[in-house]
Amino acid sequence: QADYLLSRITWFKVGGAADVVFRPADVEDLATFLASCSIDIPVTVLGVGSNILVRDGGIRGVVIRLGRGFTNIVVKDAQIVVGGGALDINIARLAAEAHLAGLEFLSGIPGTIGGAVRMNAGAYGGDVGSVLDAVTLLDRAGQTTTMQRDALSFAYRQSRLPPGAILVGCSLSGTPGDPAAIRVRMAEIKQAREATQPVRTQTGGSTFRNPGGADGDAPRAWQLIDDAGCRGLTRGGAMVSPVH
Repeated sequence: QADYLLSRITWFKVGGAADVVFRPADVEDLATFLASCSIDIPVTVLGVGSNILVRDGGIRGVVIRLGRGFTNIVVKDAQIVVGGGALDINIARLAAEAHLAGLEFLSGIPGTIGGAVRMNAGAYGGDVGSVLDAVTLLDRAGQTTTMQRDALSFAYRQSRLPPGAILVGCSLSGTPGDPAAIRVRMAEIKQAREATQPVRTQTGGSTFRNPGGADGDAPRAWQLIDDAGCRGLTRGGAMVSPVH
């Protein structure tokens, strides 16, 4: 679709038009498209549009939206194989149903696993880098490659995915656990998130990286925002949450 308003698909409901939005049916469809797409045309990948601010001027080139053909979640023993567009919360729920622990933290992270891998998303004591086994990528030529976890050099809120690579799938590992304990942990995460984030409004959840990393001595991001008097600050229709 040409001249597609991205405000229709971002959680913040803002953003101008993309020159073109392409929704591939599956990995093969995406590979065929990339193989025929000129390298001079910019390509941007979106999942469900969480944690994304799109400027009013929109996005040049092609925006690839990973949809239903990339949401598969298959449990194989203690391993979960998922598509790049699978929602983090759905992965956590299916892991719980399979009595696999260690993935509960994903239930508190908005968005898809593709974005979560790219930024090594983490919350509530876990992060993607600690549970990921391997990723399946498509390059700009439409060629498929596989990278193991160690090659991605995970660090606090970052990974080293190759520039321009599109994550179309990955495998994660859980640990066999007690179903009741897994349910309790997910309930605790849900309760904690609802107590500290405005979950019933247009929000991307926790937005800022902590300056000192995951366990640094520097003040936490929320403390800096609070000390600066920005809790509840508004500009137009945007607001710094008074809850967080």
